[in-house]
Amino acid sequence: MSDTNTRVSRRRFCTGACQAASGATLATLFSACGGGSSSPTSPSGGASALGVVAGRFANSRVQVTVAGSALAGVGGAVLVESTAGVFLLARMGASAFSAIEAVCTHEGCTVTGADGAAYVCPCHGSRYNRSGQVIGGPAKASLRQYASTFTDGVVTIAL
Repeated sequence: MSDTNTRVSRRRFCTGACQAASGATLATLFSACGGGSSSPTSPSGGASALGVVAGRFANSRVQVTVAGSALAGVGGAVLVESTAGVFLLARMGASAFSAIEAVCTHEGCTVTGADGAAYVCPCHGSRYNRSGQVIGGPAKASLRQYASTFTDGVVTIAL
């Protein structure tokens, strides 16, 4: 691997780690200040929490095992947590997956829920389709998409 690729990988790793830490800190602050009907989860509009799976980060890629998760069936979706960041991963077909960043473009909260085929941000209710496009604000920008491949029961997200 060349020195340039190593620096990019480290930068992306650090960015993802900082985003995950920021999201966790914001969630803690909101829950400490919230409570009752004004808690940050109230805008979710009845969204169900996504299952969480661990992703293995190596060589600028995150790998996710499909077996035993909601990804086993077409239409399933999960929140992938890894040292490279958090991602929303949905199974779109027998071997087709949609991988997008799970950090809301409105104020940086981690998108953790879904209502049907829409991802829902728990902080202010922004809604995204499975491709990461905004379908309901306050967010105005789409979530970042990543290329993915599926081989031998493992989805690989290229960063």
